[in-house]
Amino acid sequence: MVPFAPISTRFAPSPTGGLHLGHAYAAWIAHDRARAAGGRFLVRMEDIDQTRCRPAFDAAIIEDLAWLGIMSDGPVRRQSAHFDDYRAALARLEALGVLYPCFCTRSEIAQAVGAPQGPAGPLYPGTCRHLTAAARGRRLAGGQDHALRLDIAGARRIVGPALCWHDEKAGRQEARPEELGDVVLARKETPASYHLAVTVDDALQGITLVTRGVDLFPATHVHRLLQALLDLPVPDYAHHGLVMGEDGIRLAKRDRALTLAAMRAAGESPADLRRRLGLAPG
Repeated sequence: MVPFAPISTRFAPSPTGGLHLGHAYAAWIAHDRARAAGGRFLVRMEDIDQTRCRPAFDAAIIEDLAWLGIMSDGPVRRQSAHFDDYRAALARLEALGVLYPCFCTRSEIAQAVGAPQGPAGPLYPGTCRHLTAAARGRRLAGGQDHALRLDIAGARRIVGPALCWHDEKAGRQEARPEELGDVVLARKETPASYHLAVTVDDALQGITLVTRGVDLFPATHVHRLLQALLDLPVPDYAHHGLVMGEDGIRLAKRDRALTLAAMRAAGESPADLRRRLGLAPG
């Protein structure tokens, strides 16, 4: 583990496109908190999905951050270079008996009848959790594609019900990972899901304060469970608001939100953007 600074924060974009105003807001929130406390700020590239991530986007993100006046206080961690860390975490979870292979396709899950509802819609109904060891063995031996899911109920039996985390605005939270169901922790094409990778990375990088959008608030319940299972330190959390477009919808790459590069080319300055976002001058 990395020795903790008074406060260690991070900004962790995915290099699948250019940064937009929402990214600038998130990066400045993390950066400003670290600077105000005399702490440490790190940049991490969440580039596990090699089908969508590109070196050109990675370089463009570093350029955008430099334009914003943001520099990492240490080497940029790229998840694609640390697959062994995630494999080690999966092996530990496997030894605890809280992983199981899921052979269901996305369409089969979407069409499942009676699936419970979670914050983001229908949850995985647990179909493959109930397969016998023999049935699982036959499918694995046959090379059937599968994901690895976290058995939430089994994990709960190990760590117990008293599991908490703290958010700066919402206060003390009782962990409720059941709200997200048996989440995927790895797939054939992605050796670690967001849930696993971010939990492992934050611990290895010594992050003490996780600042991120309020849309990820529910995910923190699962991350707290993984921290308990893997015996990892628990950071504080500060879930901030999201930057919305004129249509009232959160800015997103998939919706072709105006990039920082385009704003820069149009003559806007970082000071202009900070004023627009309601942030104090940098």
